[in-house]
Amino acid sequence: STMRHSWSLFAAGAVLMLLAFAAPVAAAAAPSAAEAFVQTNVDRGLGILSNHRITDDARREQFRDFLTGLTDIKRIAMFTLGNARRTASPADVDSFINAFRDYAVAVYESRLNAYAGQSLKVTGSTERAPGDFIVTTVLVDPLGQAKNQEPIEIDFRVLNDNGHLVVIDASVVGVWLAIEERDQFSSFLAQNNDS
Repeated sequence: STMRHSWSLFAAGAVLMLLAFAAPVAAAAAPSAAEAFVQTNVDRGLGILSNHRITDDARREQFRDFLTGLTDIKRIAMFTLGNARRTASPADVDSFINAFRDYAVAVYESRLNAYAGQSLKVTGSTERAPGDFIVTTVLVDPLGQAKNQEPIEIDFRVLNDNGHLVVIDASVVGVWLAIEERDQFSSFLAQNNDS
């Protein structure tokens, strides 16, 4: 169904957004730097995932280390927690962050096989404000099996954060990941007294 297809694309964007999130690369005030930043980190992450010369467990461990080492999990988790963070105890917030880390890694790992052999190609960028870029990419099938399908666009929002470029969100066919995640978690929490 269309909804299932959209969710699959959204999940692909989630993987790729986290691969590029918060990597410490020196920032320059130019769209080309943001474009290179996205391409380099996506290529690095996909390189780990496509390395079949090692065991599945070893690859999964490398991916987990890469993901957690380059991702500001706390920042994503706190944004996702939404208004519930105001009433949560520090211990509950820490527990949520740890659970969110495990959740994120598990979800992204479980989706990998569906996107084997594909990659992203940066096609351009726009500067929304000084140091705030939207980098546009398309999902590429190197075998050319999807010639009759429209390219899938995945956009990354990249900020210059104190001299470093960081990806703070990703959009798949117009749906921004962090906002969608926050809405889903906030809805669940609202139905459960923010617990």
